[in-house]
Amino acid sequence: MSGPDPAVAAVRNAVRAGLSDLEPGDLVLVACSGGADSLALAAATAFVSVRSEAGYRSGAITVDHGLQAGSAERADALAERLRGIGLDPVLVVRVEVGNDGGPEAAARTARYEALDDAAARLGARAVLLAHTSDDQAETVLLGLARGSGARSLAGMAPISGVYRRPVLGLTRAVLRRACVAHGLEPWDDPHNADPRFTRVRIRVDALPALERAVGPGVAAALARTADLLRADCAALDEWAVTGLEAARATKGPGAAAGGLDVAVLAELPEAVRTRVIRLAALEAGCPAGSLFGSHLHAVDALVIDWHGQDGVDLPGGLRARRACDRLWIGSGEGREE
Repeated sequence: MSGPDPAVAAVRNAVRAGLSDLEPGDLVLVACSGGADSLALAAATAFVSVRSEAGYRSGAITVDHGLQAGSAERADALAERLRGIGLDPVLVVRVEVGNDGGPEAAARTARYEALDDAAARLGARAVLLAHTSDDQAETVLLGLARGSGARSLAGMAPISGVYRRPVLGLTRAVLRRACVAHGLEPWDDPHNADPRFTRVRIRVDALPALERAVGPGVAAALARTADLLRADCAALDEWAVTGLEAARATKGPGAAAGGLDVAVLAELPEAVRTRVIRLAALEAGCPAGSLFGSHLHAVDALVIDWHGQDGVDLPGGLRARRACDRLWIGSGEGREE
């Protein structure tokens, strides 16, 4: 007796590996748009959860952004299809997409808010996202184009809080083949071919051009680069946590409590020092999405290029300044205590 299609087996194996730590009764939600990637992931998750000895439960959530005609009807039909392959519960969440950051960013914000809320309400242990190695390659190229640092070039993590990306090591072609093998007809979102969106231009124009100029395998190489950078970033982040603790603990004679010891910071490599500054700013209440490299380097100058300059304004109404050989990050009206 022949086994499943190799693509189906690959997706199922990826799901098994990605959920191997779950326990009986845990709920997993698949975020499903109706596209080939998320449908294949949903089918594999339904199969594995039934066959798994772990005994976890599998459901799904589809988010209706309301940006295209007929989206509500498609979302309802998709929900029925997901129930038909064995997922329960299945939620349809309708959201309003704002304007902040452009259409792509606004839709993403609304989508993740809906996913966060659904996971919290249902007590889901994990929310599965169907990002593939092709998506990872596009993310790395976007980071390169924007001049982002290593954290951005490290791409998407397999696990980030409640979110998991079990098929991040598989290609989009494998997911589509698995979807077809399941007899599931995917919905191809026209926005995924709309050149108004940067990611679409990366997918349709930039990556194929690189493949032609450099040779095949560029997408896979970019995804591998993300894996390597993610490991480096993790090590640097751990070092930064230790550095932050050391800078807080060290006090010179008569130094006031609070703040970060500038001498300790100055001894750290720049890559670690700017991470320490970022951690301190986030803990002080700086919004992560608004804290850029330019902010961190301006604060870093208070440490390594000090000549009595004024402080640095940071997002969230915060201010960084140097006093008594310590770096203070707090509200613009006073220093951090």
